[in-house]
Amino acid sequence: MATMRTTVRRVFALVTALLASVALLQVPSSAGERVPPPPAPERIKVEQLPLPPTAPSEDEGACSRAVNPRGTGCIVAHWDATQLGAHTRDGRHVTVSMEFAGAPAAPDPASIYQGRQIVLIKTDGRTFPGGDSWKCMTCGIPVENRQGISSNQAEPEPFPDGRRIRFGSTVLDCGRYPVTSSRCTPQRTHLYPIRWNTAADGSGDGGSMREVRLHPDGVHIGFSSVSGTGGRFGQYGYLGRLEFNPQPATGTPRVPRYDVTRVTRLFDRAPDKQPVHVDPKHPDRLVFDPRAQSVGELRGFSKDGREVFYVGYSHESAHIDLFAADLRTGKVRRVTAHPEYTDPMDSSPDDKWVVALDTRGSDRQMFLAAMRGVPPVTDLLTTSAVSSVRNNQQRRFFQPYLIDRYGDRGDYAGQQLNAGDGSPGSVSDPNWNAIANPQWSPDGTRVAYAQRLVSAPSCGGINPLPCPESTEPGGRHTRIMIAHLTDREPTRTRHVVPAPKRIHWGEEHVPGTPAPHRPYPPEGTYTMRGVKSGKATVEIVRDGPEPRTVAVSYRNFSDDGKTFLNGKESVTRTNLSLTKHRLDWHSDLVQTGAVQAEKKTSPDGFHLTIDLFQTYFEATGTLTTTVNGRTYTQPANGT
Repeated sequence: MATMRTTVRRVFALVTALLASVALLQVPSSAGERVPPPPAPERIKVEQLPLPPTAPSEDEGACSRAVNPRGTGCIVAHWDATQLGAHTRDGRHVTVSMEFAGAPAAPDPASIYQGRQIVLIKTDGRTFPGGDSWKCMTCGIPVENRQGISSNQAEPEPFPDGRRIRFGSTVLDCGRYPVTSSRCTPQRTHLYPIRWNTAADGSGDGGSMREVRLHPDGVHIGFSSVSGTGGRFGQYGYLGRLEFNPQPATGTPRVPRYDVTRVTRLFDRAPDKQPVHVDPKHPDRLVFDPRAQSVGELRGFSKDGREVFYVGYSHESAHIDLFAADLRTGKVRRVTAHPEYTDPMDSSPDDKWVVALDTRGSDRQMFLAAMRGVPPVTDLLTTSAVSSVRNNQQRRFFQPYLIDRYGDRGDYAGQQLNAGDGSPGSVSDPNWNAIANPQWSPDGTRVAYAQRLVSAPSCGGINPLPCPESTEPGGRHTRIMIAHLTDREPTRTRHVVPAPKRIHWGEEHVPGTPAPHRPYPPEGTYTMRGVKSGKATVEIVRDGPEPRTVAVSYRNFSDDGKTFLNGKESVTRTNLSLTKHRLDWHSDLVQTGAVQAEKKTSPDGFHLTIDLFQTYFEATGTLTTTVNGRTYTQPANGT
């Protein structure tokens, strides 16, 4: 087992070195809530969980008894072989989506270990009765017990009752037995599809759901769904109730299934409820409201069920942060505030901490976002492209960070769980990048996370970055890690509050109606005033319902009264496809006062073309940000 202990001195030195030149803003706390000093670093021990053997190839029979003497399967070596789910209720197992290969042909009993499956892995060093530290939950389920299910097996997570597992848009049900029990056999297991009705007459396959998450009450789910209004990629978050339907009369698949009912879109389409909107009392003024709910991609729930976590509209220009909104009141809380990209996360059992996967420390996003306190006006056009810079296809830049409830403040930017010397193959090797989603144990003393090793085409070949060799068994490019927070005592999960029947700041989803257009300010020229001083002149040019160009001129603009912004910035966006965009960006911004900073493009501008899902960086011209003497430049094309 690979092990590592972080020391107080090493972690503080690492964090301070990375962040010394970046002025971090404090995450706003709840009204009247005192923000304490940042917590001291903790001792952390990281170990690796055992996985099934690696198949020598994906050919039939390659997973022989010589490779796996127990005949319980082999997994593929490639980059997306595994995806972590969550801990079971007892805290001694995690669920994993895993791709098997090389199984022998039927009728060999080992033939069932083939393709993408849901697996339980022991986290306490023990084994299942057969001698393995893992158990395949979906292998060998009879055909009659798995009707109408989809191939989506993402984010497997156990229900609070311990008898079911939700993965993708499917529910695994062991009846009256816990999923961890030896009595939960393939013959006793049923797989049921989850269907969200989007047709007025109830017909068809239903709507597409992604990033599905169970609410802690075990009755509701949150999910995201993509829309393509106006030729532009969009996404909304939803909350619905799961209801078992043993004999559906409409829609497909017409088999026993879970229907998602009482669905609420977590969105208010009123123009003055958008983060950037025209002041209703002054039609020549533009307002940014950081309290507006702007649920983009849904990321989960607080452990007490009161809040929904999501990636929302930026609070500072070019930032991609996490937010939480109270399901009942709609009150918004900013969870992270670092200039780098944050996305996958999980809240601790007592909701006093989060573990977030973040690119902080890599400088990947800093050329875009290092200048703080710039209002998110050009973000009306740039958010999708900015978020896509975080990855280079099969090279990710995420690492797991422990952050307290009060978030980034001062020089505090959390504690990296796997900090170390970065030696090849170690838990801190930067070529091993974290992938969604990190997961707390039920007692709050451990965090599980998964990693992938950078792979071609993001290295090797024409890519200037060489491909590292895997030191894992069979050359495997994935691994599952457990970080032990050794200074902590077990804690209890907070009392769960059921999801409300009605969310007043959302809107009812009506089957048969299309997703709404997000309202944008009308074309025109506006003034935006700084909270403390100065102003910005904003010109918006629209192309149909969407902005095409946003140009901003700042004059002594300041929200905090400590830093002052002057200069100009403009962005024009061209949609090459639903997910591929071109940004023509010109920036000449100067910040003075408590922070000395510049954000400048080359004379001909910065021109970025990127796809939201391919994430291949391709740009001409330059965009450079300098903060207190430290300069951040863009990645090289293709890296």
